[in-house]
Amino acid sequence: MAATEDTSAPGPSRLYAHLPLEEAAWRCQVGWMRPEDLPMAAAEALAAGLDGPTLVELAGMPCNADPRDIRDAFEQALPEVGIALPDHGQAQRHALRALAVRFVAGETGLAELASDGWWQTEVESAEERAFVALLPPCTCCLEYTLGLDEEEWRTRLRSAAFALASRPVVRPR
Repeated sequence: MAATEDTSAPGPSRLYAHLPLEEAAWRCQVGWMRPEDLPMAAAEALAAGLDGPTLVELAGMPCNADPRDIRDAFEQALPEVGIALPDHGQAQRHALRALAVRFVAGETGLAELASDGWWQTEVESAEERAFVALLPPCTCCLEYTLGLDEEEWRTRLRSAAFALASRPVVRPR
């Protein structure tokens, strides 16, 4: 699956109906969503107007079902409702942008920025490269990365995060 920058504005009903399931797909690929939370995402998608036999099955699964069964049903339900499962690289880029958005909004701290091996993300845009270049590889390297001018680093990081957060969302094709 090739990634594209989605610059078109989807209609309100499509956006609202697909959002919980699309976000769940991205989050699953980077480990930000547990399998036991997927039946609720499916139920929200049904309530928003999506429909498909496996989506209905997934929404009815108990949270304590086998995680592999939940994940399999989830992966089968996505194409039934027209949603592509992103590959891991695409999902990492999406997560990187989400991190930048949360940082700009003041919802994340330095410890989160220095975790998850962001420096290993295969970036494609100049904005992604600039943001990743300023992220410390780990919390123990935070002081080394910041050097003596922490304020300048924060300013540059905020600027890079804002530039990345302003870009269109990466979507699977």
